[in-house]
Amino acid sequence: MVKKQEKKPVVKKSQKEEKESFRGIVRIAGKDVKGEINLGRALFAVRGIGQTLSLAAAAVISKELSIDPKSRVGDLSEAQIESIDKILYSLQDYGVPSYLLNRCSDFLTSNNRHVIMNDLLFESGQDVDRDKKMFSWRGYRHTFGQKVRGQKTRNTGRTGMAVGVLRKAIIAAQGGAAAAPKTGGAAPSASAAPAAAKTAPAVAAKPAAKAEKK
Repeated sequence: MVKKQEKKPVVKKSQKEEKESFRGIVRIAGKDVKGEINLGRALFAVRGIGQTLSLAAAAVISKELSIDPKSRVGDLSEAQIESIDKILYSLQDYGVPSYLLNRCSDFLTSNNRHVIMNDLLFESGQDVDRDKKMFSWRGYRHTFGQKVRGQKTRNTGRTGMAVGVLRKAIIAAQGGAAAAPKTGGAAPSASAAPAAAKTAPAVAAKPAAKAEKK
């Protein structure tokens, strides 16, 4: 007979202890994150940090601060959160590969940098304004609100009134309205019909008269 393994009793924290140490909302790099999620998932929520970079940043944090990426964010202390923020705002100084950074060979400093949150919005806005002032092709497309990276604009890139079936329908409706008689106008008089009948034979008789002269 195989003996069943005895389950070890699970020691649960009391509600008071968990309430004192655990925080429901934690602010990482200016982004509010739920305390229930782990650190690796919380880094992915920061603007400017994608899925691949979040793994690299979690590895750096684990090496520098000895914090497990699978640990809950709500269990971290304020000092640990501040240290994490410093690392996130200067990832280029911790050996992160340059191809993961979003400001490689920066326009002003010619250095590899990585910016996040509001700094990223400011830098990208500056890049767009520079293209507009230079009136490059990218700036031209930005100015008129068109797609910049070579996408097709026939179906999904329309701006303003839709072109195509809607315009054809409008033109057809306008033509039908012009051809239809105006409502409320006076009916054609009875004397108009004989006058039209008199002019028709006169026009048809001209070619015959020319033939007799010949």
